[in-house]
Amino acid sequence: MAVRQNQANLTAAQKRAFTDAVLELKRSGRYDDFVTTHNAFIMSDVDNGERVGHRSPSFLPWHRRFLLEFEQALQSVDSTVMLPYWDWTRDRTASASLWGADFLGGDGRASDAQVTTGPFAFNSGRWAVNVRVDSRNYLRRQLGGGGRPLPTRAEVDSVLAMPVYDMAPWNSQSNGFRNHLEGWRGVNLHNRVHVWVGGQMGTGVSPNDPVFWLHHCFIDKLWADWQRLHPTSPYLPAAGTPDVVDLRETMKPWNDITPAELLDHTSRYTYA
Repeated sequence: MAVRQNQANLTAAQKRAFTDAVLELKRSGRYDDFVTTHNAFIMSDVDNGERVGHRSPSFLPWHRRFLLEFEQALQSVDSTVMLPYWDWTRDRTASASLWGADFLGGDGRASDAQVTTGPFAFNSGRWAVNVRVDSRNYLRRQLGGGGRPLPTRAEVDSVLAMPVYDMAPWNSQSNGFRNHLEGWRGVNLHNRVHVWVGGQMGTGVSPNDPVFWLHHCFIDKLWADWQRLHPTSPYLPAAGTPDVVDLRETMKPWNDITPAELLDHTSRYTYA
């Protein structure tokens, strides 16, 4: 069984295999396709209209499929690579090993937030930001610059305790597990981490920063943890809900998979 690990437990060889595979996807142009897809849905997902990837019940299954597609792309380069996750309740500072020069590189410099260390630094010659929201073509970070610290374990546990997956109005105003995890209400988990990293992670083109995948892998793990804690709590809504993806409706852009088909991750991978 394929196992996704905490990035803090990766060996030097595993880190190198992951970054090498990401760089190869970038070189081939396939990486930027993922950035384009994510940005398109960030821009189109709105509270009072059709919403698929964000602000909606399908936030979690949509990103589960997105992660699977990216993981499969990595494995087409190196079959040994699995997505790792970043547990930001434990690795909470800019000095965590995650940000080492041997893995994702560090914080951006003070003058322009440009990342200058690690394999994804612009000066490495292998990581230009092509799908972007402004003219800056380099990876940017401002770790901790969002004004709030990363979420704590106690905050995560408070969200995991919520018994109902989602509820009307099925958007950023909903008072259920999905929306509290996504971060539009309450203690703000997922969204707060994007803001804490800063740079491209604070925009629709957030996958330009490879930490996007490790962050969302942890979000996916938290969904799996919630499912284990609440085995009788279903995905909602079940059927007949305008503008959102019901349990057995297909999700754009794939149109070949439903939330129901993604509820059980264990046939594809587990978490260590």
